[in-house]
Amino acid sequence: MINLINDAIDNSDIDNLVEWLKTYPRLTKGPQTKLLEEKWSKWLGRKYSVFCNSGSSANLLMLAALKEGKYLKNNNIVIPGVAWATDLAPAIQLGYNVSLCDVNMDNLSVDLRVLETIFESNDISVLMLVSVLGLVPNMTEIVDLCKRYGVLLLEDACESLGSTYHGVKLGTVGLMSSFSTFFGHHISTIEGGFVSTDSFALYELLLSLRSHGWDRDLSTNTQDQLQNAWNISEFDALYTFYNAGFNLRSTDLQAYIGLRQLDKLDKNIDIRHLNYKLYRELLQHLAWTPPLHKDDIVSNFAFPIISTNRDKIVKKLQENNVEVRPLICGSMGSQPFYVKHNGAAVNLPNADYISKFGMYLPNHPGLSPEDIHFICKLINEEL
Repeated sequence: MINLINDAIDNSDIDNLVEWLKTYPRLTKGPQTKLLEEKWSKWLGRKYSVFCNSGSSANLLMLAALKEGKYLKNNNIVIPGVAWATDLAPAIQLGYNVSLCDVNMDNLSVDLRVLETIFESNDISVLMLVSVLGLVPNMTEIVDLCKRYGVLLLEDACESLGSTYHGVKLGTVGLMSSFSTFFGHHISTIEGGFVSTDSFALYELLLSLRSHGWDRDLSTNTQDQLQNAWNISEFDALYTFYNAGFNLRSTDLQAYIGLRQLDKLDKNIDIRHLNYKLYRELLQHLAWTPPLHKDDIVSNFAFPIISTNRDKIVKKLQENNVEVRPLICGSMGSQPFYVKHNGAAVNLPNADYISKFGMYLPNHPGLSPEDIHFICKLINEEL
């Protein structure tokens, strides 16, 4: 079986974890979490990061922070037509007014012409930009559009750890960015994710929202300010909640795993990028294959393809024990939960085409060049 994903946690990681557990450490959120947040921020190149229990929770935290911190001029947000469910669902849950933007057929990110039309006809506060499966969006043009129309940029880089645009890592451009460390991603903490930002005010708000809305993780100066402003004693502050928060904490056990995982990340990125280039070389006759620009690194979570022969290709791969999935997540405009809340499906021609004919293939450090040659041979036989 050629698995779609493999766990980045190996036997040596397990052995190391067992030895650490024998020291009877704190397992809930504690010092290991802080160390991981600092190490991750240094690797990424952002000032602050908050470790939480999933990439989906990271998206929720970003959207909640904009509302709780009163960063919005209104509740209007743009979500790409090809995204993950929890890019869109938290926006609905938190009362945002969602405009779905169709994607382009180059890197599957937002179509710039459609995006500008939405910006022109709606007073948009926020764009949630999604890097699909590690593909690299047109960051310069997107940032320029957001600046021109006064739109806050959030980056969902959950599938894109290590992908770069002109040498700049994805997830370092927007006001905040989200990342996933779920099983099978570039690094694994079993379940987990980060929000990263360069804003200290947002960082402290994210810390509070992650943990019920209290101030326990905040700086002493901020704690003093809040307690003085609300006339709260030091004793009562233990159960005083300043923000409408959640419990989205991860654990020190997962943070300990993550610290060791980060040591492998650069090597894993290199392998995924090499796999990506080999797939592109071997698959020349599909309706669409993803791009590669000279100055970019594509740290590909999985390799996406589009073919009108999808059913035949999927059947052939499955018969030969190769895992394959629909291209994440098809068109958000036709997802049942969105249709239920919106009252009707939204026609997004490119996203709908991707939903009908798109799929993605394995790409991970456990995949050999021989595996990729075998997968591509099976696909090419059906073209």
